[in-house]
Amino acid sequence: MRKPAMQDRLVWQCASLLLGYPDPKRLADAEGLLVHIKGAQAERLRRTARALGCAGPITQATDYVDTFDLHRRTTMYLTYWTAGDTRNRGTAMLQFTAAYREAGVAPPNDEAPDYLPVVLEFAASVDPSAGRRLLIEHRLAIDVLHQALVDADSPYQHAVAAVLTTLPATTDTEARRARRLAEAGPPMEAVGLQPFTLTVPPRRPEGARRSAR
Repeated sequence: MRKPAMQDRLVWQCASLLLGYPDPKRLADAEGLLVHIKGAQAERLRRTARALGCAGPITQATDYVDTFDLHRRTTMYLTYWTAGDTRNRGTAMLQFTAAYREAGVAPPNDEAPDYLPVVLEFAASVDPSAGRRLLIEHRLAIDVLHQALVDADSPYQHAVAAVLTTLPATTDTEARRARRLAEAGPPMEAVGLQPFTLTVPPRRPEGARRSAR
């Protein structure tokens, strides 16, 4: 896996600021970073920043909640699409927690470790290689998020698109899998008791025992 370039790290940090809950300081910091980002990535990020800048604080907050909190398809919790609301999701999130601790930082106290803005900030400012690996391993969830934002004509789609340009190109197989996942939804928890393994052989009928001799 290639070492992340400084441009990638700037994109991740800027996108983290733009995809977090909006406030004037975050937007100002993002615009400050845009000065150092070049090309199509800068234009994508700038489109999100421009849309947020044109909206007032109340509109920004309302749109953000409506986009990311009220619709599951646009969730930014990356393990949701791979583990759903199942018991496996806790295990999946441990991957993020372990990466943060191995890099010498504590997992966030006020947000889940798989929250995309958190992962992007970690990749930008703490451990670019480990952060890039997390993003690549959860590329499917980011693809689904991006498509949902495109379908909703959300200005946040451009910031997510910029993040995707820092990752390896999607294969046809991955693209089809993302479309299927978006249509079918995340895994669901099985209903009822989980299967278990008997530690003692089941009692067989008397006739069966005799015939087996």
